[in-house]
Amino acid sequence: MAATAGGRMPLLEHLRELRRRVVRSSIIILLASGIGWYFYNQIITTLARPVCDLNKAQATQSTHCGSLYINGVLGPLNLQIKVALLTGLIISAPLWLYQIWAFVSPGLHRKEKRYSILFLACATPFFAVGATLGYLILPLAIKVLFGFTPHSLSNLIRFDDYLDFVLRVILLFGLAFELPVFLVALNLIGFLSGKAILRPWRIWVFGITLFVAGFTPTGDPLTMSLLALPLCGFYFAAGGIALLVDRRRAKRAAIEEANS
Repeated sequence: MAATAGGRMPLLEHLRELRRRVVRSSIIILLASGIGWYFYNQIITTLARPVCDLNKAQATQSTHCGSLYINGVLGPLNLQIKVALLTGLIISAPLWLYQIWAFVSPGLHRKEKRYSILFLACATPFFAVGATLGYLILPLAIKVLFGFTPHSLSNLIRFDDYLDFVLRVILLFGLAFELPVFLVALNLIGFLSGKAILRPWRIWVFGITLFVAGFTPTGDPLTMSLLALPLCGFYFAAGGIALLVDRRRAKRAAIEEANS
């Protein structure tokens, strides 16, 4: 990667690097989508559990499963493609998130590049915890949302809309749990200090609440609270870790200055 004498990359090099990262991320997602395509039936039966027992419906050759239905000639094919792509997007998230990180921090020194490995090692479990939490709250969230259906009416749901909703919830929770990883990583490379992270805490709390309210597909208070509260906790925890890193960095700098 070429750089100028001042350590800055020319605009053309930035664009080339962005293209490389986008191509790599696309390849990663497509390869992971193959897994979603192969395990398609297992995925949809697992995700349909909050609404109906799809395994039982398939075993009894039933023509319907609860309130779910598929519409159109291309409906089944479109559904499988959508599930495969969204599944690939979810299971490969730590890898394409790393590509974003690698593009944001191309000017790291050799000593600091180990933080990239640390980022990937931390991003994976945090995303997994967030995605798992999103899946676990689905039955309760769906029950709450279905409770608004009038008693005299039946609620029929297109299966592709339902799965799109479920996978978006899982993806949103997984990505949201990456917030502390990015904050700590930016602090480790010296881009953000602990005080800079925690000083505008009111703005951060308001921004997290606004983000959750705007992007949570369910829109119910329960789901929003179950996402917003852990995010606020992670934000303050990341700020605390950053303060400890800053204190340790300042102490090391003082020792080096004294020795010199």
